[in-house]
Amino acid sequence: MPWIQIHITAGKHDAPFLETLLEGLGALSVTLTDAGDEPQLEPAPGEEKLWSETIITGLFDAAIDQNGLKRAVQKAAGSQNIQMEIEMELLQDQPWERAWMENFRPMRFGQRLWVVPGDQQLPADAQDAVTMMLDPGLAFGTGTHPTTSLCLQWLDGIDLHAKSVIDYGCGSGILGIAALLLGAKSVTGIDHDPQALIASRQNANENGVIQHLTLLPAGEPINKQCDILLANILASVLVELAPQLAGMVKPEGRIALSGILHDQAEMVQQAYRGNFKLDPPQQLDDWILITGTRK
Repeated sequence: MPWIQIHITAGKHDAPFLETLLEGLGALSVTLTDAGDEPQLEPAPGEEKLWSETIITGLFDAAIDQNGLKRAVQKAAGSQNIQMEIEMELLQDQPWERAWMENFRPMRFGQRLWVVPGDQQLPADAQDAVTMMLDPGLAFGTGTHPTTSLCLQWLDGIDLHAKSVIDYGCGSGILGIAALLLGAKSVTGIDHDPQALIASRQNANENGVIQHLTLLPAGEPINKQCDILLANILASVLVELAPQLAGMVKPEGRIALSGILHDQAEMVQQAYRGNFKLDPPQQLDDWILITGTRK
């Protein structure tokens, strides 16, 4: 079944009113996105940040009267003296959660590791490849984002043979599965999102490593220490969890922290210096990977 989207571009102070308006007019969903190219960093607890110029998008059943919808928005916005632009769009039905994968292609990280979508083949010229077949489903983690790419390249460059690994915030399972394929003995994947645990299990099955993977919901006690801990999550969460994550790593064990913007690096390093000898940070685009060895 096709759908209708209405896109309203307006200032950030008017966005909450327009969001509520579209919901009241029967929108099946409403999303807010950046109308320009303005970075939006993590808000403080309880704080809501919007872009200076925001696009408010409402999704409606295609049977709706488009002209009537547009007039209703214009009338309500006019009563508030809101300056805005409106665009209507027809969307044909498709499995939206998977449509983005049309542009997901095999990618190499480091010297050996390749991440390949489940319906594609490894390039013919790939030599001595360690191949991970990946279907991220609805969970985060394909390797396309710099935070994940930095972690995968780091994993490809270290000795993982017979090592135990914790992947905190495992998402699709990409980091933990990569570690197993590169020689790790065992991986414990942890995430607060049930969909992430489902995706991780499916991807581990696909790659034949499920017998070496343990999946746990966040908050469940971890009564063991690991040789290597991976955490690709928000910088503020890394700082908050620093004592807990440090306690999961054996003496002389390694840690890799990602999800950190350049101007957040010092904050995260400060939280971990007491327990780890930190390496020089690695950078890709605006993102930083912090690694170190447990003292």
